[in-house]
Amino acid sequence: MASREDAVIEITPEVLLKAYACGIFPMAENASDPALYWVEPERRGIIPLEAFHVPGRLARTVRSDRFTVVCNRDFDAVIDGCAQPRAQTDRTWINARIRRLYGALFARGHCHTVEVYAGDALVGGLYGVSLGGAFFGESMFHRARDASKVALVHLVARLRAGGFRLLDTQFVTPHLQTFGAIEVSRSRYHKLLEAALAVRANFTALAPDIPLSGAEALRRALAPPPP
Repeated sequence: MASREDAVIEITPEVLLKAYACGIFPMAENASDPALYWVEPERRGIIPLEAFHVPGRLARTVRSDRFTVVCNRDFDAVIDGCAQPRAQTDRTWINARIRRLYGALFARGHCHTVEVYAGDALVGGLYGVSLGGAFFGESMFHRARDASKVALVHLVARLRAGGFRLLDTQFVTPHLQTFGAIEVSRSRYHKLLEAALAVRANFTALAPDIPLSGAEALRRALAPPPP
């Protein structure tokens, strides 16, 4: 379900957080369209954190430490990467208002990035919103093979270390299914969201500016649930 915003209602960072708490998120038609519309899918994509899966070849890449992975270092560079049109399309849904709103959430500590570097070059990453024990993944990008996938592994490691309960992917793609993503009904999603919002999780439980080794990221991302 999608609805065009009411032009009378100003979308502020506070309004945006309230929308996430209700299971709604904004998108734009394209980068040049200043308007936003609200989305609440009938079927919601999530990755159950305790059932996260890493394919064998990717696990070897993560463990090799080919990339250096940190968090929250360069929001603008990450959203620039995410806003670049994909190879199969010349459009992007990240417009100037999206940039401003999520930049404001980043400044307030509710938006986070995972950044993947090869040397000094940013070659991949992702960003999303944290609220209580829920993390809402927004977008990811890569300029080197597997860089965005490595970012996702490190994200899950940090979410589990910080006590998060819900990883919302909005939709499910074949790419995300390889990591264990599933679809749940809207009613089931709202129950999961309500439970997650009651938790006080901490995205920075692991220091965001200190790189986590690939082996440690895998250990944390794939650890069995506590008894």
